[in-house]
Amino acid sequence: MGILTQILTLPVAPVRGVGWVVNRVVDAAEQQYYDPAAVEKELAELEKSLLEGRIDEAEFDRREDELLDRLEEIRARRGGHAR
Repeated sequence: MGILTQILTLPVAPVRGVGWVVNRVVDAAEQQYYDPAAVEKELAELEKSLLEGRIDEAEFDRREDELLDRLEEIRARRGGHAR
């Protein structure tokens, strides 16, 4: 970038900075959401809740289906094989 361009775009520099921060936050959130280890951990905790009687079979089935769908989505996104 030339010096003239830098001077002319200086007033929007804070906006670019905020945009950069927002992109980093989105990247971190996507990385966490699409982490298969986190979903597998949730599945294990869900099974533990069922065995301890904190949730019933219907709740377990519903939440398990959601987590398995999410795991399938993660694998598809990463180019892996789905269920």
